[in-house]
Amino acid sequence: MATSGATEGPGWPPSLWAAVTPAGPALPALEGMVETEVAVIGAGFTGLSTAIHLREAGIPCIVVEAAEPGWGASGRNNGQVIPTLSRYDPAAIIRRHGAAGERFVAVLRDSAATLFDLARHHGIAAEAEQAGWVQPAHTPGRMRVVERRMRDWELHGAPVALLDRAALREMLGSDAWFGGFTNPTGGHVNPLALARGMAATALTLGATILARSPVTGIAHQGGRWLVRSERGTVRARALVLATNAYTGTFNRSLAPEIATSVVPVLSWQMATRPIGDNVARSIIPGRQAMSDTHGELYFARWDARGRLVTGGAVAIPANQPARLRPMIGARLQRLWPQIGEVRFDYVWSGNIGMTTDYFPHLHRLGPDGYAWAGCNGRAVALSVALGREFARAVQGVPEAELGLPFTEPRPVPLHGLARRAASLMLMLYRWRDAREVA
Repeated sequence: MATSGATEGPGWPPSLWAAVTPAGPALPALEGMVETEVAVIGAGFTGLSTAIHLREAGIPCIVVEAAEPGWGASGRNNGQVIPTLSRYDPAAIIRRHGAAGERFVAVLRDSAATLFDLARHHGIAAEAEQAGWVQPAHTPGRMRVVERRMRDWELHGAPVALLDRAALREMLGSDAWFGGFTNPTGGHVNPLALARGMAATALTLGATILARSPVTGIAHQGGRWLVRSERGTVRARALVLATNAYTGTFNRSLAPEIATSVVPVLSWQMATRPIGDNVARSIIPGRQAMSDTHGELYFARWDARGRLVTGGAVAIPANQPARLRPMIGARLQRLWPQIGEVRFDYVWSGNIGMTTDYFPHLHRLGPDGYAWAGCNGRAVALSVALGREFARAVQGVPEAELGLPFTEPRPVPLHGLARRAASLMLMLYRWRDAREVA
């Protein structure tokens, strides 16, 4: 029986987005043998973007989802639409990947615009605000880093601008930072609404989405990809695996070389109670998305109901929501003293796919088979843009024209131990954040 389902599952705290977003489309499960041209595993931003772009080109496709569209990271994140990576700027990307890196830089540079253009074109009601993105510097040394970053992106065609301390103070309503840079193509969305809207769009265009059907294995046999679940199989010429940090969540045997190449790290998001207009007008009055230069990121954006949506992390896993509320509340008061008492209506979590080199990993799985993993906290814009690139790849666009710098999967040694130790990296980030850079 088809059901619309919810994004929350056992052990997942209810999110703001799940509370305010209309239910997604009713979807059947995978049963029996079905044939298609392209099979896509995962109905997050990458998988749904791939399906939309394939159907716009007239290519049949089936998306197989373990839960419901947006159930994973795509429906749980902060919703910031950022056209950069967290640690790599164009020069470093090009040094790493050469000509493919140059094409990837162009995809990344335009990724926020790609997302907002897609939402506008298809009339997706995702509370999308292309108000810009800003990265403040939390020390004078980081300000020099920000300036180099801005100049690098400027050389590669991004419409970026440098902000001195006074200009940043006016933009953010805070004197906590030393300047920064901004990109007007960025902004923010309700990510669950975007995922559900993209699913509805893909269906309208003629794609098939099969929900509540965890994939148990994939194989390439007789010139076709076989995507198996407990109750059915999809046979397809081409395959896109778009499961990121959740690749091993439902079945450890699904693409273990991909699942063990990323470390899922728990990320907490938090939404304040609605804040009155008299105070809200003095806190990020232009409604930009903001994430600063801390390794332990300080980030915030407004939602459509007057809530400030932020987040944080704690190293010790016990009772994290209760410990985060006073800690992040105090942080907001340090950044914006005018905010007064801070109370949070929602505190929720999800997994970020981290790689050991902090770079997204893109892979060929075999003939007409592709995958990627490792969002490293910057996947909202990038994943939508990569969906378009994967759609081009399975249509036969030459690799020399794709913004996909492929590498071989590299499983993380002692992956289970790395997963358990990941939260301890927070202490290293705090130590680095407290030190000035040259």
